Amino acid sequence: MTNQEEDKIRKAFASKDWNDIKASDSWQIFKIMSEFVEGFEKMSRIGPCVSIFGSARTKPSNIYYQLAEEIAYKLTKEGYGVISGGGPGIMEAANKGAKAGGGKSVGLNIVLPFEQTHNPYIDNDKIIHFDYFFVRKTIFLKYSQGFIAMPGGFGTLDELFEAITLIQTNKVAHFPIVLVGKKYWEGMMNWVKDTMLEEEHNISEKDLNLFNIVDTADEAVAIIVEFYSKYLLKPNF
Repeated sequence: MTNQEEDKIRKAFASKDWNDIKASDSWQIFKIMSEFVEGFEKMSRIGPCVSIFGSARTKPSNIYYQLAEEIAYKLTKEGYGVISGGGPGIMEAANKGAKAGGGKSVGLNIVLPFEQTHNPYIDNDKIIHFDYFFVRKTIFLKYSQGFIAMPGGFGTLDELFEAITLIQTNKVAHFPIVLVGKKYWEGMMNWVKDTMLEEEHNISEKDLNLFNIVDTADEAVAIIVEFYSKYLLKPNF
């Protein structure tokens, strides 16, 4: 643990009087509100998009980077815009593919002390910076017509299971969720089925139908397109 991390812990447990708490929390509310307002105003004008998320650490030489780029490109050719987390890795690949396809390329960038600056493939008027993960995640969910999860780390799992949970609990409409890379997701999904479902009964069997697992760009895009074609809905740009 670094000295900076230790200082944060000490400050969290330091005694504060009511005026300090009230001032700090009140100003934080305004900052959170401003992020919601900016996100709602910008995203409401963009039109139907699909979110692609995955690791910030994936290199351009990686097959999953190339696959994310191909998926984004093909989605734009079907008329969808693409939303990414705005950073490097899979996020960069998604924006790069959208840009190459002539589609709308959106970046919801999170301000971090390491790892993430926004990538150069986002449309200049469609980059939004966030300090709060939960605000950013709300914007992801509210303005996406589908989710494509590429291999990633804890952040990817957080976004993936948030989306699944909201659909499972009927808090949002059932939109398509596609996991790309059977080899990558197979171990976790075996645990979900064998332990969560069959051993502990913590989910229902029908919950396994809330997502699809595929290997190719064509399969991923087809699931999004076919889902909305059933309702005679098409992107409006």
